[in-house]
Amino acid sequence: MRKALRWLLSLVVLIGTMTATGAAAGAATAAEPDIKDRILAIPGMSLIEEKPYSGYRYFVLNFAQPVDHANPYSRATFQQRITVLHKDVDRPTVMYTSGYDVSTTPSRTEPTKIVDGNQVSVEYRFFPQSRPQPADWAKDDIWQAASDQHAIFQALKPIYTKNWLTTGASKGGMTATYYKRFYPRDMDGVVSYVAPNDVVNNEDSAYDRFFRTVGTKECRDKLEGVQREALVRRDSLEKKYQEYATANGYTFTTVGTLDKAYEAVVLDYVWGFWQYHLLADCSTIPADAAHATDQAIWDSVDTISGFSFYTDQGLAPYTAYYYQAGTQLGSPTIKQPWLGKLSRYGYQPPRNFVPRNIPMRFQPWAMRDVDTWVKHHADHMLYVYGQNDPWGAERFSLGAGARDSYVYTVAGGNHGSKVALLAPDAKTAATASILRWAGLSGAPVKPQASYDAKLDAASAEREPTLRP
Repeated sequence: MRKALRWLLSLVVLIGTMTATGAAAGAATAAEPDIKDRILAIPGMSLIEEKPYSGYRYFVLNFAQPVDHANPYSRATFQQRITVLHKDVDRPTVMYTSGYDVSTTPSRTEPTKIVDGNQVSVEYRFFPQSRPQPADWAKDDIWQAASDQHAIFQALKPIYTKNWLTTGASKGGMTATYYKRFYPRDMDGVVSYVAPNDVVNNEDSAYDRFFRTVGTKECRDKLEGVQREALVRRDSLEKKYQEYATANGYTFTTVGTLDKAYEAVVLDYVWGFWQYHLLADCSTIPADAAHATDQAIWDSVDTISGFSFYTDQGLAPYTAYYYQAGTQLGSPTIKQPWLGKLSRYGYQPPRNFVPRNIPMRFQPWAMRDVDTWVKHHADHMLYVYGQNDPWGAERFSLGAGARDSYVYTVAGGNHGSKVALLAPDAKTAATASILRWAGLSGAPVKPQASYDAKLDAASAEREPTLRP
């Protein structure tokens, strides 16, 4: 009897052990693979590095893209740099591009914070870390770039299955618009900040009207005075510029001469102030330029425009932008009548800022096509502009065919305008649209993620003036 009881107890323990072991094995089988493994299982995806960040996984990646999406089976490919800030596969995803290179420091765009989602950041093709070798510059166009984003979306959508938004500021906002135009079904919404829309490249009177009235007359007079004085003192300040260039190893092969580079910097001065500063900052401008020292004039122009920008070294990272400006995007020209005959070159065209061995030919139909499409087919698109930002002088507008799309303006705002800076009613409406498009319409109308001092810090970098 005792033997039978011992045998029965042993059998119970054995069954219990087998059951527990089987359950554990089943749980391991049912568990999802690690998110890094899932991402790296995508054909063409490779890991550069993973950086730890509390509450997220952050990956810096390369993704293989065809140089020509119209001929995807060609052997010509390049590695496009992207990053993934992973929150949760059950959250919405925001695709972001600056329209330039991509930062490899974890950060969140405003829409990512609003929806508390994942973020996929994309470097624009032909920028330094995403440039085919050799570079066929004819493939640096808005359709090819939109097709890059489409390919990345298709690759990641099976993992991030919830709603997707796309966003960007300035050239990034333009890029988000072009992506929606060519692949209208990919994204559930577009949030475009301070995006220029130069429909007719040779007609720039909107910018002249803007500079006649922006801010206050007192501020405009101060800015114009410094700009004039910088050209009046061209000889003495160009000597200082040469010393500065020599000390830093700067050269001027692309633009042609130091004189052309100097004037390009000076002519950017007024534009640069309104692009990145506020009316209150006018107190920092020399009040009596005619009696200011050479150093005071130099310092003011250098702070706002930057004397390094039109050197070969300053221009090199932006070849891809200037190529696009001179072939499809267009670029502004303003008259600046307060300079009289002091200007020798006027606003120089993008051709002057691209090496001469790269051929360029302007395509006037490219922006007309996008503008017409936005007016008549915009759907789930939101634009934010700054009242005092010169890039908003020519902006996107909505026609009768637009649906659930909006244009907002930040009063007194500059090129850093965003939803959070809108008047309360507009801010609430814009936030509600973003949440609705992200599939979160039942949520409170406020950002879903709390502020993070590192992730949400304003970028310390800015694009040099007269680049969107």
